[in-house]
This record gives sequence, structure tokens and C-alpha cells, in this order.
Amino acid sequence: MRIVFAFTGAGHLLKESVEIYEKLAKDHEVTVLLSNASYEVLKMYGLYERVEKHTGARYCELETDSNQKYSFPITGRLSLGNYDLLIVSPTTANTVAKIVYGISDTLVTNAVAQAGKGRVPTLIVPVDINPGDVDTVLPSKLDLLKCEKCESCTSAEVCPENAIIPHKEISLLNCVGCKLCKDSCPYDAISVGQIIQLHMRDIDIENTNKLKEMELITVLEHPNKIVPYIKDNIL
Repeated sequence: MRIVFAFTGAGHLLKESVEIYEKLAKDHEVTVLLSNASYEVLKMYGLYERVEKHTGARYCELETDSNQKYSFPITGRLSLGNYDLLIVSPTTANTVAKIVYGISDTLVTNAVAQAGKGRVPTLIVPVDINPGDVDTVLPSKLDLLKCEKCESCTSAEVCPENAIIPHKEISLLNCVGCKLCKDSCPYDAISVGQIIQLHMRDIDIENTNKLKEMELITVLEHPNKIVPYIKDNIL
């Protein structure tokens, strides 16, 4: 199969989505599409290299909003029906809203629009799907209550990306999720993978419900449902 796997900028279900992508990339030709936000977030969580290493050949490219400019030429393959499936996982509320209201001004939303025109089935895993609260994982975080404001910050010294602003914060746009800062801090002031709880907004749940009604789009609750769905309905 030829598959397009698109990531958006959600941290929730991101690791699980990367794991499913890796499984699919072993047996199929998979082109990766990254929104600008997902490019940043994959790096924050230390997952970017896991995605990149399976790309590089034709129909196994890695494309981003930045290198596809404004016309997104690669999505033309979807309108021509050159792929068997488009997967968007995880999918932010922002991306879901754009898809529902026909806005295709990013690489990922344009891919969904072109897939519809090419009659390519699309699987979408929204992060805002059920009412209530959801547990999600944070990237690296500096706990100022634990920070002892050492004159020489060992975490800042070992950071290869200069992402540590001593005694203040971690610049997540520079962070690559290597965890060296956490391992080097003698006071355990840096956490990686902290669990927090988020409340789902009603408007986002409503948009997800509208998404379920769209032609050729199937909404799945979790990335682990992607492979079984493909086996039962695509292969």
C-alpha cells in the first residue's frame, strides 16, 4: 500500500501515533506530512528522528508546511488517487475545525481536501473526541520550586541545543527531548513526561461529531485502532 501519514501539533496521542507510523512504514510506502506545529512538537518530545529515519525514498518522503510553500504540490498525488489511504493522527482541534468548515490552508488540511477529490479514504484520530477530562503527557518542564538556582547549572551545561534558561524555564522550541537535562540535575528540578489533565471544550467535541458525517472520512478514537481498521477495511 501507499499511505500518507500526517501529524499535527498535538502532544496527546503523539507517541502512540509515531508507534503506529513505524509499524506501517515497515510494510508499506509511507509519505509523512508535518504541519509546522507537529515539526516542533515531535522534536520537543524527542520523536522526530524516529519518524525521519523511515523516510527518504520516493513515496516515502517527509514534507512540511515550510518546504511545500503555499501550493502544497505533493498533495496533488492524493487528488490523482496515487495513494491508497490518508491518516491524520493525532489531529488537533484546530485542524478538525478547518476540515469541517472546508478550510485547506495548511499542508495537512489541504491533503484532506485533495484526498476527498481523489476518492482516497481518510482516517482521522482527533485528540478532542469525548466530553470530559483527558490525561496527557507534557514535554520537558522546569519546576521552579525544586530549582536551587545553582551558580553553575549542570542541566544548561549539558544541553546540546542551549534550550535551558537557568533558573527560569526550558525553551521548548529549542528542546529536542534528549532528557540530558533531567538526568544531570541533582535536585530533580526537571521533569519529562509529566501527566496533566485537560478538559475537552464543547465546541471541539461538536466539530469532531461533524467530522464523522463527512464523506470518505472515518474517525477513530485511538491510534491503536488504525492497523485493525486497515486490515478489516482496506487490505
